[in-house]
Amino acid sequence: MKRTPSHSFTFGIYPGGMSGTDKGLTTGPADSAQAIENALRILQGDVPSFLVRAYIPYKSGRAAVHPTPVQPSQYAKENRLLDLVLCFQSDEEDMSTWKAFIRDTIRKYGARLAKLQVTEEANANLPSLDGFYKHSRKALVEGIVAAKEEIQTLGLQTIVGFNATPDFNPEKKFWLEIASLATPAFYDALDYVGLDFFPDVFRPIAGEDLEGPITGLIAMFRADIGQAGIRSTIPLHITENGWPTHHDRTEQRQAAQLEKIIRIVHRHRETFHITHYELFALRDADSNVQDLFYQFGILRDDYSPKLAFEMYRKIVAELTIA
Repeated sequence: MKRTPSHSFTFGIYPGGMSGTDKGLTTGPADSAQAIENALRILQGDVPSFLVRAYIPYKSGRAAVHPTPVQPSQYAKENRLLDLVLCFQSDEEDMSTWKAFIRDTIRKYGARLAKLQVTEEANANLPSLDGFYKHSRKALVEGIVAAKEEIQTLGLQTIVGFNATPDFNPEKKFWLEIASLATPAFYDALDYVGLDFFPDVFRPIAGEDLEGPITGLIAMFRADIGQAGIRSTIPLHITENGWPTHHDRTEQRQAAQLEKIIRIVHRHRETFHITHYELFALRDADSNVQDLFYQFGILRDDYSPKLAFEMYRKIVAELTIA
């Protein structure tokens, strides 16, 4: 599916430290708003646009929830806007309160909102992710329609979509369920599909050749999207990608692997119609914990830089196309 060259490629980052694990959420030092702002300013440099990714969990009955990072709107500037993820973490089957939550959120953030992602990894059955909840696929489909209606009512330019992880199950149950729930209004409302993937992290890649495994995985994901009845021309966003340090995973290796992955994604952006890349994450959850989930940052938990921080600054400046 060869396409005409893209006019822009947008980068971004999740600027918090907290992350989900296979058992729950990480713990660690609190975020520093000033340190985050300083780091974002450096990473963006002079590029015309840069995204700040944040997460807001929805709980049953619209219980009080707190975004991560806290008060994400403080990081939205003229040329730096939000990619806001609304996580569905509820056992509710009636979607009316969920959809009201979506509309309220859109009104709250308004023009600071470049992207709205409805649900977080609704195909991943882990306690910290939306696929753990029975009705998350219904929340995804109905939530996207509700979000687009509110965006159009307010006259905003916000794009709306959802994301998923790679699906290695040949039955493709998630994608077929989306197809069964989808309506014409859903397909009309959908602006992008996001891919969260972590090559050479949870499934190590033998050898130094990452290009074949990465392009093969993206091609598989493109085919999976089609299983849901989603058009082949829908833009693909890399919504989460990272490579953590660890006692046997050096900072030098982190910088090298991330640069390889980003360049592969960018090199094949026209083939797969990839328009966005967002790094996970700005800083470690806790640099003293020798666990993969705690050290995804390109900064340590005290905001001192790893080698990958300067690498990402340079690659954003080089590969963003005005």
